[in-house]
Amino acid sequence: MNITRILIDQAASRPHEPAIIEAAAGDTHTLTFAQLAQRSARAAALLRVSGLHTGDRVLVFQPMSIELYVALLAIFRLGVVATVLDPSAGRRHIEQCCGIARPKAFIGPGRAHLLRLLCRGLRRIERQFVTAGRAPGAKRWSTLERLDPLNSITPCDSSHDALLTFTSGSTGVPKAAVRSHGFLLAQHAALAESIELEPGEVDLPTLPIFVLANLASGVTSVIPNGDLRRPGFIEPGPVLAQIERHRVTRTVGSPALYARLLQGALGAKTGLGSLRKLYTGGAPVFPPLLQELQSASPRGRAIVVYGSTEAEPISHLDWAEPDASDLEAMYAGQGLLVGRPVRQIDLRILPNRWGEPLQPLTAGQFAGLTLPPEHSGEIVVSGPHVLGGYLNGIGDEETKFRVDGTVWHRTGDAGYLDDEGRLWLLGRAGAVIRDERGTIHPFAAECAASQLPWIARSALASRDGQRLLAVQLGPRAPADAARRVHETLSWAQIDRVVRLPRIPVDRRHNAKVDYPALMKELDRHGH
Repeated sequence: MNITRILIDQAASRPHEPAIIEAAAGDTHTLTFAQLAQRSARAAALLRVSGLHTGDRVLVFQPMSIELYVALLAIFRLGVVATVLDPSAGRRHIEQCCGIARPKAFIGPGRAHLLRLLCRGLRRIERQFVTAGRAPGAKRWSTLERLDPLNSITPCDSSHDALLTFTSGSTGVPKAAVRSHGFLLAQHAALAESIELEPGEVDLPTLPIFVLANLASGVTSVIPNGDLRRPGFIEPGPVLAQIERHRVTRTVGSPALYARLLQGALGAKTGLGSLRKLYTGGAPVFPPLLQELQSASPRGRAIVVYGSTEAEPISHLDWAEPDASDLEAMYAGQGLLVGRPVRQIDLRILPNRWGEPLQPLTAGQFAGLTLPPEHSGEIVVSGPHVLGGYLNGIGDEETKFRVDGTVWHRTGDAGYLDDEGRLWLLGRAGAVIRDERGTIHPFAAECAASQLPWIARSALASRDGQRLLAVQLGPRAPADAARRVHETLSWAQIDRVVRLPRIPVDRRHNAKVDYPALMKELDRHGH
């Protein structure tokens, strides 16, 4: 079934309810479910008369906005493939992605079209659409308003490509993740159940995939009024005002975003008001942040969602569930609890062989490799919403293997299942430190260090046979901070505590430690 069908069905069920609300030029712009269906049908007509056909790929450089979802619904309706990449990754990345995808059209605002001056791959795209402002040679998106809506939906089977996204590969060649209509439907079913999407709720989503899930579930999406490319630096005031004005009941965001909202709420001496469900993930979520979220929203629930680009969601944890012994274990180096795997996923722990390809296995061989509870190793998953492979097979050898023909995905994360079937994360499988003192994982030390309130962030590393804990201290750090860290983490046998002005993090979530950049930072500061 074409994914558009479940998105458009909401227009019939709740035509006059707001689908998407966004801040625009000092005002608020709202589109109801019926208006979204109508506008996307006109956009589909525009794409059709411009010569696009089923299977063509369209590069979309539109930020999270109403027009992004108008474009996506139009693209899905036609059986065309939406292609998305991160323009901030640089010109070389854009050129490589254009060479791989070979899009037939380009959609974006005027400032996105400026990239055509720099990128030959963008200039080669035949059809150009500008959604705001002007761009030489580009057709204005607003011309869709003069067209009759294209109400038909192109039939698609479950394997028909719907969405193509790019991630940076370890070899420097971008990996293209292809999501079919069937995959998106399966992912929606898993997300809707895992994050408890209910019609009539009002959500503040910060990642595009969650807006699609909201649209398919009859949930109103309020696009945050801020630069979502840098969630860790977002101005909290306008977002908190949106939460209050639109009576937002739920939100999904990275730990860095929530940290900013908590700072803003503290400064304004307010809580998080109407929020009842606060979902967070995309990076390790340590206990202190969850405790702060629970305090700021006493009638709400703080919930961790663990997943990845290739498998979202994998597990979830309501912060009301862990008891004192779980918290004690996390602070004693046992890792980070992320709850039970979702019903739709199959999860196993294998011996950590990250970096080595896994050959096809029989069910018996796989069962023999699978580790029992309380034994740590590499996390692997399979299921209907787990990506089965990358375009042209680039990246498959590193992250995929087969068991009697069924594709399994290697998450690249290390962890273990406890005796209750709950998943504990230990960090990246390739970041484990093995020395003469034994084995230590990044999250074991970093989660334990988070109990010290004056540590803003920490990162475990190994240098010249020594165990180093880099720390980014807050404003109230004591003079003997290093001694206290050694004392609190005595079990970790840390050789040196290294203070850095800022620990580098990933660009997308502003919350995951960027370990290669960390090593350069240690070099720069003479460590």
